[in-house]
Amino acid sequence: MGEVVDREGLLRAVAVERRAGRTVALANGHFDLVHVGHLRYLAAARAEADLLVVALNDDDSVRRLKGPGRPIVPAAERAELLAALEPVDFVVVFAGDTPAPLISELRPDVHCKGPDYGSPQAVPEYETVRAYGGRTALVGDPKDHSTTDILARVRALPREDDPPAER
Repeated sequence: MGEVVDREGLLRAVAVERRAGRTVALANGHFDLVHVGHLRYLAAARAEADLLVVALNDDDSVRRLKGPGRPIVPAAERAELLAALEPVDFVVVFAGDTPAPLISELRPDVHCKGPDYGSPQAVPEYETVRAYGGRTALVGDPKDHSTTDILARVRALPREDDPPAER
C-alpha cells in the first residue's frame, strides 16, 4: 500500500529510494472520482520506473480548473484512495494549477501523462522535465473514461422523487 506524504516527506523518501538505485515516475491529476481509466493510467505509469509518485491537485485548483461543484471528493480522501491502489507508492497533494514546481524540485526520471496529449511535447510540463534531463511519457489507454462523463450520466438518471411519467 502506498503512502500519503507532504512535500518534504516525499523529497526525503524519494532521496532514500534513489540512493538504493530506484527510478521514479510521477503521474499527476485531479482523480476526482477514481475510475478504470485512472487505474490503467497509474498502472502504465508505474511500469515506467521502480516507484510511482502521484501528484494530486488540491481542492482549490480542481475548483478553478473544473468549475463549481468540483471536486466531488475532497483531496484528503482522494489521496487515501489513490495510495490504496497497487501501482502507487507515494501520493502528495499540491497547490496550484500545475505540478511544474513540484516536478522541478523532485526531478522524476519520467513524468507520465495520458495519451490524449498526442505527443510528449504537448504536455504542459514537457520543458520543465526536459530542462533537467528527464523524459515525458504518454501512458495508459485512450481517454475513453472521464469523471465529467460519469457525472453527466449520473445527472441524467431519473430520481426516485420524479413522477413515474418522467422516469
